Amino acid sequence: MMRGLRCRCGQRIYQRDVVRQGYLMRQFGPTYVYIRYRCSRCKRLGEHFIRQEEWEADLLSDISVELSEAEKTRFARMGAITLDEMREFRRKLERLQNIPNPLREE
Repeated sequence: MMRGLRCRCGQRIYQRDVVRQGYLMRQFGPTYVYIRYRCSRCKRLGEHFIRQEEWEADLLSDISVELSEAEKTRFARMGAITLDEMREFRRKLERLQNIPNPLREE
């Protein structure tokens, strides 16, 4: 099973990058799905031929972040980040003298 399509530069190819998609029908042998894309990172045109048996439309979709139900409810209760919270965070960053190391034993 394929995890996803990748450009030569290593960038993952998504549905928004696809320029053309079609089927390559052959009289003998397997049928292929043809994907032509423009990489969002390097802007290079590329193409992939994938056997129809191995093709899944999910190969081009974004992989959603897997959160547990407890995490989803916790983030939903937090709400959106307010402007006051952003200002406070910026002030704390400006006053920061050194970067704390969480791995250091104290």
